[in-house]
Amino acid sequence: MLLQDEQFIIHWLNQYGALTRAQVIGLLHDKPLKTTEKVIKGLKRQFLISDISGGYYLGLDPAVKPDQRIISAVWVLLHFVGQIEPMAHYSASYPSQIFFLKGDVGYEIIVLFEDEQHLVRLLQPEENLKYILVVPNIQMARYMRLPKAPCLFATVDFTGGDEPEVNFYHGGDINGDQQSDTL
Repeated sequence: MLLQDEQFIIHWLNQYGALTRAQVIGLLHDKPLKTTEKVIKGLKRQFLISDISGGYYLGLDPAVKPDQRIISAVWVLLHFVGQIEPMAHYSASYPSQIFFLKGDVGYEIIVLFEDEQHLVRLLQPEENLKYILVVPNIQMARYMRLPKAPCLFATVDFTGGDEPEVNFYHGGDINGDQQSDTL
């Protein structure tokens, strides 16, 4: 029988595929780093998870390829992880990557690459649903036709460290002047 934290890690890797080691540690935000490292080491010793790309990523199968949309979406999710339950986030339906519940409100994280703003038209706004649109640069947001639902923009900037810089912008702030992480 697996410990609860071990079950969480297996569940997250099962639904998202490979995640960075830093992301797995971040998802277990309420545990000391030493404890999380012991849990990861134990799962690897039991051959339940594997190192990928020299240990930068963790996955259930050593042959799994990390999905960069999911990786970016999880970086954004980590900014809300202290406000949601460990099992209150899931893989979402295309074009979204992750759905999570924060209180009574659902959030979808959608990662868009260059020239993919047209994918926003596929979103199906519902009551109590908000969107976080992850774009390569905030200027791309100027050319988007947004759904009739609250939207927050985010950028994930990899600057060479283990963790990227994640910035949030409200729809009215797409000139890059103001940042916010509330929605």
